[in-house]
Formats: sequence, C-alpha cells, structure tokens
Amino acid sequence: MSLTVALALFGAVVLAAMAAHAVWQSRRAQPRRVAQARPVEARDPGLVEGAVEPSFDAAPSAELAVADPAEVRAPRRMVPRIDSLIDAIATLAIEVQVSGEMAISHLPPTRRAGNKPFFIEGLNVFTREWEPPAAGQRYSEFQAGVQLANRGGALNEIEYSEFVQKVQAFADAIGAMPDFPDMLEVVARARELDAFAGDHDAQLAVHLSSRSVAWSVGYIQQHAGRHGFVPGMVPGRLVLPGAEDGAPPVLTLSFDSQAALAEDPNQAALRDVTLSFDVPQTDPSSEPFVAWQASAQALSLGMDAAIVDDNGHPLGAESFAVIGSELTRLYDELAARDLAAGSAAARRLFS
Repeated sequence: MSLTVALALFGAVVLAAMAAHAVWQSRRAQPRRVAQARPVEARDPGLVEGAVEPSFDAAPSAELAVADPAEVRAPRRMVPRIDSLIDAIATLAIEVQVSGEMAISHLPPTRRAGNKPFFIEGLNVFTREWEPPAAGQRYSEFQAGVQLANRGGALNEIEYSEFVQKVQAFADAIGAMPDFPDMLEVVARARELDAFAGDHDAQLAVHLSSRSVAWSVGYIQQHAGRHGFVPGMVPGRLVLPGAEDGAPPVLTLSFDSQAALAEDPNQAALRDVTLSFDVPQTDPSSEPFVAWQASAQALSLGMDAAIVDDNGHPLGAESFAVIGSELTRLYDELAARDLAAGSAAARRLFS
C-alpha cells in the first residue's frame, strides 16, 4: 500500500470519529425523553419492595412555606357546613314554614362577601337536619354563616357589611327576622383566628434538581406515573390523589407551566421539579410525610436528581428528622384548636 493511500485512509477514520463524537455531544445535550419500553404499572408512593428508608447526608432543614391552594381531583364538591368555630352565624326566625323552592328563588346570586364565602342553611322539618335549601323540602328556620378567615386574610368590616346586606335581602324576601352578631366582636374573632391560621399554615416542599442532563415533560410524567402520580388540573402539576373523594391530593409534583403548555412539551429542557404537600389540608392518616420522603427518594434515584431545599442545599436524614418533629408539633396544635389537619373546618380555613 502506498503512503498516499495510507494517509487517505487514516484521514477518513479521523473524520468519521469526529462526526460520531459531534452526534454524541448533540444527543447528550438534548433533554431526556420518554423511554420506549413496556408499560409500567403505577405504584403507591411508598418505597419499592426491598428498598430502605431514605438516607441522605446531613444538611440544613427545609423551610415551611405558605401553601398555594391545592388541586381537588373529585368530580363532585363537598358542601361546606356552617361551623361556629370558623363562621360568624346569623339566625333567621320565621313564623310560617318556607318551601325549598321559595328559599332557592330568593338566595343571593353570589354567596361571597369580598373574598369570604358565606352559606345559608335551613332546618328541614322532616329530617330535623340543617342543609342547603332543596326543592321538595320545607324549613322551619334558617341560619347564615360567613367565614371568619381564609388564606386571603381576616373578615373585615366591609366584607361583614356586605354579608349583612345580602342576608337581610334574603330574610325580607322569605319573611324572616334576622339576628346578626355584633360587627366589632365578629371582626375581633376574625383577626384572632387569622393570626392563629397564619402561624400554623405550612407547606412542606423539596426540590429535585437534575445531576446531569435536562428532562423533558414526558420524561418527568413517565417517572412520576410509576409512583402513582396523575395529571393535575393546572398545567405543570402532577398529583398523588387521596383515597377520599373530594379531598386535596396527598402530594403535588410541580414544574414550569410554560413547558407543559409548549407546542412540543418534549422539547422543553427542565432541570428542577418541586415535590410538596399542604400540611393543614392533608389528613395525617394518609401519611403524607412518609409518602413525601419516599417519593422524593424514589424519584431522585430514577431521574438522577439531587434532593435540595430552596437554597440548593442538599437535604439529609437529620433534616428530615427535624422536620418530622416540627410537623408533629404542628399537628398537635391544630388538633388542640379543633382544627385537625384534613378536617372539613381546616380545609375551609386554609383555603
């Protein structure tokens, strides 16, 4: 073989190697996409069989942050009941029984005072139960309750006046005599309840940060789906549903909503997702804290991600132990106020 031919062959090999390296670098830079494999059965958010409890290096504790309102997966809504613990209640006395049809026809078109919901209930003469007015029923008295506080703040004088005005119009229409609690006392109660809620409103959250390449939306959905997560009602959110119909999700996995709304979500390059649960909204019997830790561990292993706090500091076993102690104290304080996490009253107050 001549020297010229040998050099030509050597040059061709070098060019081929350079081209292959360029292709490899290009593919490595692209976000990870859904693997083409056989379907994987969805699992519970606990650790997979044979796995151990999460173990991390020691790091600063996670923060308790104000929660966003959580999504609800149930097709029907639970009807809130007037509760003297979190509502200011006005009684409406009537001399003659009122039909459900008449009451319904005179209900205020919107039952909100500012950003506070209010409810009107009648005492059913047949069942002797308080309920929202219903056709075909008859009522011997009524009551109206306006919520004292929610995540929008305490009920103020303007909102209370609006409540009184709307309920007075309803009372006049059905021939009832209303008895409203004193405004100053109501507003004082609202501020006290709002202060308590502000001190006990928390969301536990950790970030899963990619250690290597970026993720596509489909890649995140595939891994989350293996552990029981399903699409939420808001773009960029996956939820682990609770067992109870109408209950908030146990866990929420969120990422950039713009990526979820992109024309081709699988072209989006994501490097961070947030795993959280709403403490006062979630029933402790569903063990959200255990599911939160276990899901973080499972997803971090599957997606090659680090578990970090809001400042990017790795979270360790000691941090989770401290958070668990604080969570137990928070549960106890909510229960002592008859606002146990996950109860109907707590879900209304922390909404």
